[in-house]
This record gives sequence, C-alpha cells and structure tokens, in this order.
Amino acid sequence: MPGPLSHVRVLDLSRILAAPWAGQILADLGADVIKVERPGAGDDTRGWGPPFLKARDGTETRDAGYYLAVNRGKRSITLALDKPEGRRIVRELAARADILLENYKVGTLAKFGLAYDDLKAVNPKLIYCSVTGFGQTGPRREQAAYDFMIQAMGGIMSVTGERDDRPGGGPQKVGVPILDLMTGMYAAVAVLAALARREKTGAGEYVDIGMLDVQIAALANQAMNYLVSGQVPRRTGNRHPNIQPQDVFACADGDIVLAVGSDGQFAKLCEVLGKPALARDERFAKNAARVRNLDALLPLVADTLKRKPRKHWVDALDAAGVPCGPINTIPEVFEDPQVKHRGMRIDVPHPLAGTVPLVASPMRFREAPLKHERPPPLLGEHSAEILRELGIGDAEIEKLRASGVV
Repeated sequence: MPGPLSHVRVLDLSRILAAPWAGQILADLGADVIKVERPGAGDDTRGWGPPFLKARDGTETRDAGYYLAVNRGKRSITLALDKPEGRRIVRELAARADILLENYKVGTLAKFGLAYDDLKAVNPKLIYCSVTGFGQTGPRREQAAYDFMIQAMGGIMSVTGERDDRPGGGPQKVGVPILDLMTGMYAAVAVLAALARREKTGAGEYVDIGMLDVQIAALANQAMNYLVSGQVPRRTGNRHPNIQPQDVFACADGDIVLAVGSDGQFAKLCEVLGKPALARDERFAKNAARVRNLDALLPLVADTLKRKPRKHWVDALDAAGVPCGPINTIPEVFEDPQVKHRGMRIDVPHPLAGTVPLVASPMRFREAPLKHERPPPLLGEHSAEILRELGIGDAEIEKLRASGVV
C-alpha cells in the first residue's frame, strides 16, 4: 500500500536541519522528495562529524550521523545554482513539484530568479515554503540564525537548567536541536495545510516560517504563565512550575522521574511510599497546595525513594498507576521492550555500508502504513535518474557533469 503522500512531489532546496527535517517527514509519508545539493560539497551536515557512517570495509564514508538523521527517504541531485543551466533545471523540477522547501537567506533565491513569484509563473499550484531564522519580514529578516542562538533569544534557555543558587545553576540549551526540529514540524504541517487548501481552490501558496516565531509559540505554558500573572518564569531545574511532585529523584542505584499529574495519583504515590497520611495533609492534598509547599514535600519523598533500587520503585509505581520512569541512556532507550515492540530502530539497505541503522518515523497508519526503504542518499546519487525523468539524455547529462552543473 503506497504511503499517504505517494502522489506528492517535493523539491527540497534546503540544508542543515530545520527545513530538511520537514522534507524527511514528507518523505516518510511517501512523498517523492528530491534534495538539491551543491556539486562536490553537498549539504553542510554531511561533514558534521565524527561520527561518520562506516562502509562495509570499515572505512569512513563522507556522511556524518547528523546528515543521516534528517535525510532518509530522499533522492539527491547536485545542481550549481550559480550556473544558468543549474537554475534552468531547478525551474523544470519546480514546474513538476507540489511543494518546494528552501532555507536560503532572505533574497538569495530572488537573485537567481528562483523566488516564489518567479516559480509561481511556471507552476501556479506550487506550495513554496521558506524557512529562515527570523522570517521574511522585520528588522532581523536578513540575519543568519542557528538553533542554539534562537534557543537563547526565544526564552527557552531562561527556563531550562538548574536554579542559579544551586550547584550547576545557570541557563542550559536543550540536549537536541529542538528548535530546528520544531521548525521542521511546523513547516511540514503548514505545507500540508496549504496542500489541503489547494484541493479546494486549485491555488498554490507561499509559506513563511521563522525559527524565532516557532520558539515563541513553543514557550507554551511558560509564556502564558507570564502573560497571565506578570511574573517572570525562572529556571527550576527539573521541577515542573505548575504540577507537583514532578522532578528527578535519586534511588539507591540510579535516578527516576516522577510525573504525578493529579491528586488521585499523588494519593497512590503516598500509598506506595508507605506514607498515606501525606495525601490527607492539607499542605499536600491538593496540587496548588503542593506547589506552594514544595520545599516541605520534596524531602519527604526523596528520603524514601533513595532507600531502595530504581527497579523496585518503577515496578511498584507502575503497578499503582503512578507515572514514572527511569532516566535512560540512549543505548537503554533502544533496549526498552516498548521501543523494540514499536520498531523505532530500523535497518535500511545502504549502497556503501550494506545497511544503515535509522530511527523510524513515529507516525503509524493502519490503512497506509509507512515504509522506510530508501536510505539517506549519497551525494548526487540520483542525479542522472532525475535528469532522465526531465527528458534529458545521457549525452547531455555528461556535458552537464563536465561543465560543473551537476
């Protein structure tokens, strides 16, 4: 059964992470995603290692794990946009595409005659998505941006990390490039919404996604806490600002997270801890009271948990219906029985490595299940194939190679 987007063609002019992540989501859903890269160099992330994927003979390939994480399911063609023939081929590909993704600096593609208005002229139904750090308008629109920088500017680092008055206190970035990933997800949602609208109107669309905008939107409850109260949210380490007890707790042999979300769950926690009276204590019976009296509550919970091993508490709390979990390392994540059952690690055939281990899409469809059959492409792996689909013969392809166009 073909994937949900098997009828969709995507032209991916992007590199690094945010927009390529959107392209990978669309490829996972079955779209034919053509990734356009610079001849000889390709996407910057190909070289963002080590580690690099190893070939069958043990030597390193040119593709870093970073690149492999965001480009599965795509086809790669190399095209020099600074050459007229390269731009002509991009226009031909855009004429056949449903969606175009790009993350060049504002105005760059206009200089090449590849802006939205240029390509709309050859394909009025095209959905053109530009992903930049600050969007297409405003005083910062021409500035470059990276995830780390936007995490700082967008406020998330002000609420991430231990309190300033505790050891290790200070702002922290999230351990993965969360803003790039969130931006890619918003971009994918936006182009699919435009695609749905096109089904009704027949018209294409221009989508403007700015990473800083995404970060502001993703402040979620922390933004609303400020807007409603006027109080500036602060770093609280692993403590949830509104729901307690939610924190990291040490056990006899490791750490666990408690994620108590209701008064009923708190009562069950107290039973497991052997302290049922805490659930009746007016300081702790209701969540609002627990938040206000947190400094009194947490030592009572922590002192009990540290007396027995992690597995004892996880098993007991699971049985009682209290949300909790061990703090797993990445290897432990992939050994988790639930993760294995869901098939989140996949091994896909690869032309150099034999197979490449990848993380599967989390999307599950009953009627049109996703297939992960195409690995992240080698640089220019599909150039000839794609050019032939445009009706370009082998002799002309060789001329394009010789002139540095592909």
